[in-house]
Amino acid sequence: MTTVQRARSVLAVQDLERARRFYIDVLGFTEDRISAFGWAFLSKDAFHVMLGECRDEVPASATGNHSWFIHLLVDDVDGYHRDVRARGAEVLAPPTDRAYGLREFTICTPDGHRIMVGQSIAAAEQVNKHDDGRQRDI
Repeated sequence: MTTVQRARSVLAVQDLERARRFYIDVLGFTEDRISAFGWAFLSKDAFHVMLGECRDEVPASATGNHSWFIHLLVDDVDGYHRDVRARGAEVLAPPTDRAYGLREFTICTPDGHRIMVGQSIAAAEQVNKHDDGRQRDI
């Protein structure tokens, strides 16, 4: 059976430089050593994305529920929320505990792609405790 070695999501963006800067400056991605005209190849840890410039296409923001892009699981959902919010991310929904066991928040990219970021509630509670066991404000 074939094994997937790596996955890279592909997104159409209207302004490649604006989108590239958002992923790097706001979300903390780094640029991969791949060069192709009209494309940006970016990574953050195990998540990889290709941004392709499509200036004349309908923006993701105009596609309603089809603008949902990806769900990321992270090791510190509240910390990442604070980081991306401080760097200017448009937060559509703040970190919220869900009945299905995840703490999640939602952001929107400049093109309107929606990204949900989550962590298991049990793991989030462990990250948010001080060494003395008291909860910290989040």
